[in-house]
Parts: sequence; C-alpha cells; structure tokens
Amino acid sequence: MKVLITGAAGNLGALLARHLLGRPGLTLRLMTHRRDLPDDLKVDERTEVIRADLSDPESLHKAVEGVDQIIHFAGVLFKANPERFLPTTNTAYFKNLVNAAREHGVRKVILVSFPHVEGPSSFERPASGRLDGSPVSTHASTRLEEERCLFSSVDLPVSLRVGMVYGRGILMIDAARWLATRGLLGVWKEPTAIHLISKADFCAACTAAIEKTDVRGIYHVGDEGRIHLQEFLALACREWGCRGPWTMPLWLIYFAAGVCELYSKLTGATSPLTRDFIDIGRVSYYGDTGRFRRELLPELKYPTVVEGADTL
Repeated sequence: MKVLITGAAGNLGALLARHLLGRPGLTLRLMTHRRDLPDDLKVDERTEVIRADLSDPESLHKAVEGVDQIIHFAGVLFKANPERFLPTTNTAYFKNLVNAAREHGVRKVILVSFPHVEGPSSFERPASGRLDGSPVSTHASTRLEEERCLFSSVDLPVSLRVGMVYGRGILMIDAARWLATRGLLGVWKEPTAIHLISKADFCAACTAAIEKTDVRGIYHVGDEGRIHLQEFLALACREWGCRGPWTMPLWLIYFAAGVCELYSKLTGATSPLTRDFIDIGRVSYYGDTGRFRRELLPELKYPTVVEGADTL
C-alpha cells in the first residue's frame, strides 16, 4: 500500500511518517512544499520525497498519482492575521487536493481535524461527529469547511478529530515547557475542558485508520481522561520541576498575541501566538470516543495523562 502524507515536514506529519516506517507492507510518499524533510526520513528505501504546492493544482497530479490513500496534515498556522489566509490555505487548497485525488482514482482520504469544529463541547455534552456545528474560531470554521468538502467529494472519507497531542517533541508542548522553565507560562482563569491524546496513541490511531479497510466517517481521537487546560499545565509543570503557570487576565494574553502578530507582519517571521489561537484555545472541547475505541483503537497505551506524564 502506498500512502501520501501531505505536510510530511511538519511536526505531526513527520511524527507519523517515522512511526509508519516500521509498518510492513507500507510505502510512503512524503509531500513537502518549502520546508525540507528531516534527514531521518530520507534514508529508508520505502520513502519517496516529492515537492508540491497545494495552491497549484497542476503540481498535485504527480503527488497523488499511484497512491492508494492520502492523510492530510499540510497547512499554515504560525502567521499573523490567520483570518485573512485560512479560508484559502485550509478550504481552497484542500479542495485542490481532493480534486486531484478524485481525478487519479484515490478513494480514501484521511483528514486530521479537531473537535473544535462542532463548537464548544464538554465532558457532559461531548462532540458527537456532526457537520453542522457552530465553531468559534477561524481555524475551526475553515477546518469544518474542509470536512464538508471531504464528505461530499470522496468515496471513503475519514476525519480524525484529534484532541491535544502531548509528548516531548510536540511543538506546543515544547513551547509550553520553554516558557515554564523561564517562569513565563501563563493561562487564563476560566476552566477550559480539553481532550488529550498521547503522541504514541495518536500515531496508533492514524495507523489503524490507514490500515483498516472498513474505516469511514468521523472519529474523535482522545484518551479516557477528563481534565482542564489549567490542570494539565499544572501537572506538566510539576513533571518539569518548575512552578505552575501564572493566572493572567485575558486582555494581557490577547495583547501579547497582538504584539506577536504585529512582529510577524512587519518582519515575515512566524507568530508563535495569534489572537485566533486564543479564540480556539478558550473553547472547551471533548469528544465522544466510543466509535474510535470500537473501530480504531480498543486499547490505549496511556489511558490518561497521569499514566503518560513521564512522556512530557
């Protein structure tokens, strides 16, 4: 089986590619755009590296030709004013990929999404796999449009609505640790429910979605824990041996995001924080994982972050 991974040079795309190298019967086509692929993904004879641009439909034909399925990670995140570009880089670019897949007879496309696309959810009222939600942020609303495109255009559509992936090497976790060890990590006061998944279980879930032939539809990928963002950061700080996060007024966090976006806009550098990141981060999210556990991953390596804390 040949699998195309878009965004293979990115954090989660590269993580999954490394995991899949150990799977028998799989060959990987790793798609990148501007960023170079990590060296450790170029050495295996079962990997093929290809450069393509999601904004250029013609460049996608060679990328999708001859593959059995696609798992899609590619996107733009750390840039100022995401509300201006995400309707294009998420929605329009994904349509280009789907159209190329259809033209070349690729029946199965897996989209890595997140529970926020249904809008706010909670432990008591988890997200249930609907496509008619009312998301709060631009990131979530444009990803929902991607999902709608997927399910209206592909024979075997799969959406993995993944909770927060944690573990060493995950960019958001590493950034939080960098801030925490310098006494700079802060969070708002209002409790925000989150759904976690370890990077080991995330890779196992993606692998199951690729290898199982009867997979189709929406799966909420998360562990069995119930935890708030504030509790998770406090647990992580204890694991890292530093003080817990500061409780900061929301206006100050938005102000910091505005400064980051202004710097990004003026210099072209990445913006580690945007106002839309805060919009999406403030939304409580928790998904119904019943279908995920029945059809993809009945047993988790780390049922909760307590068991997985040493991976932080």
